[in-house]
Amino acid sequence: MSKVTANDNVTLHYTGKLENGQVFDSSLEREPFKVQLGEGQLIPGFERALVDMEVNEKKTVTIAKEDAYGEIRKDLFQKVPKSELPDTIEPQVGMGLVASRPDGTEQQLRIAEVGEDDIVIDANHPLAGQNLVFELEVLEIH
Repeated sequence: MSKVTANDNVTLHYTGKLENGQVFDSSLEREPFKVQLGEGQLIPGFERALVDMEVNEKKTVTIAKEDAYGEIRKDLFQKVPKSELPDTIEPQVGMGLVASRPDGTEQQLRIAEVGEDDIVIDANHPLAGQNLVFELEVLEIH
């Protein structure tokens, strides 16, 4: 039986959880996930976990934060005057914002603190600083 190699196209189901068991994403209620390995589309630990798996094989892996979204970086926190927000936004801790980058892509942000005149924006990935647990099932290797 063939095994997943580093540059295969793979169709799989997965469930991603925090270490406390809270599910943050799953393909089980959607179409299976199709991905080309070796193209940087996945976090490194997820991709490595798939290599050598066989069709219909299931496994659970814990991916260290260093192989997931990394540590929380303090340099990705920025103080911004509230006056720079649209008048329609009432900032709250945990609220998500979307910013446009100079290249036209969007960046997901989160409000980390709300002060009288300023807010602190966090540009870290929401899962940064956390070890992640994935349940994987390879459905097809192309």
